[in-house]
Amino acid sequence: MFFLYFIICLVPLFIFSFTMNNILAGYFESRNTQNMLYQANKIAGTIQKNNYLTDPELSAKFLNDIDEKSTELSARILVLDKNCTVIADSNRSETYKILIVPEVMDALKGSAGANLRKSEGKIYTAAYIENEYGDRTGAVLIVSSFAEVYELLGTISHDWLLLTFFLSVIASVIVYISTGHMLTPLTLLVETIKKITDGNLSERCSVKGKNEISVLAGAINDMTEKLESEDTSRSEFVSNVSHELKTPLSSIKVLSESILLQNTAPEEMYKEFLQDINSEIDRMTNIINDLLSLVKLDNRDAGFNPTDTSLRKMLISIMKTLYPLANDKDIEFILDAEKDVEIEADETKLYLAISNLIDNAIKYTPEGGVVKVGLDSDHQNAYISVSDTGIGISEEEQSKIFNRFYRVDKTRDRETGGTGLGLAITHAAVLRHGGSIKVLSKEGSGATFTVRLPLKQVREGA
Repeated sequence: MFFLYFIICLVPLFIFSFTMNNILAGYFESRNTQNMLYQANKIAGTIQKNNYLTDPELSAKFLNDIDEKSTELSARILVLDKNCTVIADSNRSETYKILIVPEVMDALKGSAGANLRKSEGKIYTAAYIENEYGDRTGAVLIVSSFAEVYELLGTISHDWLLLTFFLSVIASVIVYISTGHMLTPLTLLVETIKKITDGNLSERCSVKGKNEISVLAGAINDMTEKLESEDTSRSEFVSNVSHELKTPLSSIKVLSESILLQNTAPEEMYKEFLQDINSEIDRMTNIINDLLSLVKLDNRDAGFNPTDTSLRKMLISIMKTLYPLANDKDIEFILDAEKDVEIEADETKLYLAISNLIDNAIKYTPEGGVVKVGLDSDHQNAYISVSDTGIGISEEEQSKIFNRFYRVDKTRDRETGGTGLGLAITHAAVLRHGGSIKVLSKEGSGATFTVRLPLKQVREGA
């Protein structure tokens, strides 16, 4: 990361330096060539105006003007006739010689111009001379040095390189400090994640501050807490399963041994013991069946077959099945479902979930109480509520009632034959449908469970 940031900071500086050098070179080249072209045209106009090429008596003044202009411009000035013969030369070295120069040839053809010859470090500028009839009678050639500009550009380039170097050093220090500041917490995060991966779920990231890394650390901590909670739940689940299965097995063993030790026991005793054994076997069967139901609901790959389901018809069917239990306790059984609501649901799984809720309401409601089942909907969700006037649930226990094998009143569940898995199955089934379940209750004041279910199931890949 250090070298990456270093390159990111350094490369633009060099590019900027190189670009500025080229821009300055282009600027000075354009400025000098335009100025020399202007001077060449001006000298050509002066020669034409004063008839220097046609009046021999003015030759001395002509040469004097050329010398003065050459000194003023710090450039060599040559004047040639239409045959490329040098008439005047500020250096006096090419006078009366034929000089073939591309710029002069272009000027005699009527296209004055200027060119920088980088190999010589000079600018050649030529402009044609006309007579009073518009005929081109000669040309003015100015040869100016570009060496001073190259010197200036070299100085500027040198200064840019020094500035770039110092900026690079400063950038390197800043990048080194910033990358170290950034990588230190990242290193801590990686070390913590490795420990968590090795199974140490008690580890937490201790990155401070309010930036993206601290947000990432917080997310990792939240994830680890959930993993630790899940791991604890699994351990408790295994312990609870062992305990729940061990209890009926112990009872069966005790009853069996009692039968074996009774050599002359009456037939009624044998029947009573065998009935108790049968009850314990039924209890184990219920636990195993509920466990299998939970496993199927937890398995996302297991069959989930949503179809159009009438909730009103389902509730009526469930209440008909459970009516004898309510009637035995003289419980008022009420269905508040004025309208029918159709949803996409796996009817078997949902039937089991709602049946568990209503069955629990009956079990935990004392004789002469009321159990009310309600049905409603909006444009997106259906709502099923199950209210009772039973023993209620304390606020401390409301967050635990959907845990597997958790019982609000263990004595009562033993009496009613509950496995402690009913609400866990209901919760899993509702979540499998993309819904939610909430409880509103106070200890001794009954409870109301509200199930929210989407009317349409979201298809995978949609």
